[in-house]
Amino acid sequence: MDTDFDETYVLLLLADSNLPTGSFVASSGFESYETHGFLSLPSTSNAGKGRAATAGTVAFIQDSLHTYARSALPFVSDAHRAVDAFKNLKGKPDVGHDATINKLLELDELYETMTLNHVAKRASKAQGVALLTLYTKGFARPSGPSDEDHLSKSLTVLIDRLKLMVRGEETHGHLPMCWGVLTSALGTSLLRAQHLFLFLHARSLLSSAVRLNTIGPYSSQQLLLHSVRPLVEEEVSQNKDMHTGILMDMHHNDADNRPATTWPLGEILAVRHDLQHSRIFNS
Repeated sequence: MDTDFDETYVLLLLADSNLPTGSFVASSGFESYETHGFLSLPSTSNAGKGRAATAGTVAFIQDSLHTYARSALPFVSDAHRAVDAFKNLKGKPDVGHDATINKLLELDELYETMTLNHVAKRASKAQGVALLTLYTKGFARPSGPSDEDHLSKSLTVLIDRLKLMVRGEETHGHLPMCWGVLTSALGTSLLRAQHLFLFLHARSLLSSAVRLNTIGPYSSQQLLLHSVRPLVEEEVSQNKDMHTGILMDMHHNDADNRPATTWPLGEILAVRHDLQHSRIFNS
């Protein structure tokens, strides 16, 4: 089987909006952004109401993508690298369970520490454990005698163990770490995993905008193709080589390559989500 076709097929599966990951209940702060009136700022008030809402939506997506790529993508990357290293143990992946789990737990704990508000933490944890469950119940290969099946079984054991630790509250199970684990286990390249991660974040924001009736479904697809695409590509290009520092030694002059939050306003609005009188999303 053509490996490019295999990867493309997996990407199509992961891009399915019907996957049971819980992303449809999260707006990543967009609902609070709209409630607080940021879709109709004075700078856009001269335009029609629809154009103002569209401009405000694109502005939110741009800022949200920038901070999410800088703060979350390094964790996706390092989790993916950790599981890739586990897969490369050549016939003895079982011996790497503990070491890999420990690396993933370190990544998870660092992300918990760096995530600044409880609303974002709540949504990230819910979607993260859903991805682990999706792999063990939906994507894991049925057991068999071949070497490939042995590796798949080892990955299933690894991910099931991680999922049980999340359920037992031994770790948090944040979305970026779990996405890196899932995509590596499915054989997706790191670059494709990074690209799809940010694409799905942007698509989720547009889906939230449609459900909040700030833009229409046709406008959403138009923005996703023409306005959001270059934003996603730019963020992947700028942040694809970033690390958390956990899997490698980093020097003091590597600060620009470490995760950081770049949009304080977004954090403030996100943490005020639960204070809204009426809301339809959980973040």
